[in-house]
Order: sequence, then structure tokens, then C-alpha cells
Amino acid sequence: MKITKEASDAIVAHAREALPDECCGLLIGTPARIERAHRARNLDASPKRFLIDPRDHFAAIHAARAIGLDIVGVYHSHPATPAMPSPTDLSEAMYSQYVYVIVSPRIDPAEVRLFRWQAEAFVEESLEVS
Repeated sequence: MKITKEASDAIVAHAREALPDECCGLLIGTPARIERAHRARNLDASPKRFLIDPRDHFAAIHAARAIGLDIVGVYHSHPATPAMPSPTDLSEAMYSQYVYVIVSPRIDPAEVRLFRWQAEAFVEESLEVS
């Protein structure tokens, strides 16, 4: 899958601003390309878990529709661990139609990886910044 540089940069910036907590948001685009990152509030305000504010989720849906795109996934950060799905991510995943972007801002450049939820597991896919 491809992601615009602007969307990738926005995700990394959000992750760094949210430290020491996790950040989260929605991904707007097409099945082949992430065009925008839409920030959401983390209602858990925790370094180990995120909960997207439903109002922000609906705002992202409206923003996507306004430009003829869709919500294609979610993103969140792992402030102190690699950008790999955690046990919490595994237990709470529920949208097989979405992609999941995880960012680890603890290194420079930040580690940004993409996963899909398939058959009760996360499968990593390539993510190309363009």
C-alpha cells in the first residue's frame, strides 16, 4: 500500500506530540493509497492502549466523504516499543476491512509499519511513502 509523505509525516508528528502516551487516528484514502491522517483523541490517555473518541471517528468519516474518499484504516503509536502489534492490539482488533498503521517514535527516523487483520492475526504488508 502507498501513503502520502504528508500523511506519514502527520502520523509521526502526532506520535511525538502525544508522548509519553499513545496517539491514535483514522486513515483516509482508497484501498491502494492512504491520502490523509485524521487525528483522534485517545480517550484512554495511556502509554499502552488507545481508544478512539467516537466523535473524532465520525468527524473523519465526514471529512473523507467530503473529498470523495473513505476511511481505510486506523493508526496508533507505541511510545516505548517497536511498531509491531501488541497483545492488546491483537485482542482488540475487529475490522478486517481496515489497515492498521503502527508508529514507534522512539527512534529517528520513526518506524512506521502497516498490518492487516486476517484470520485472527496481523499480517504485515509493505508501506511505500510516495
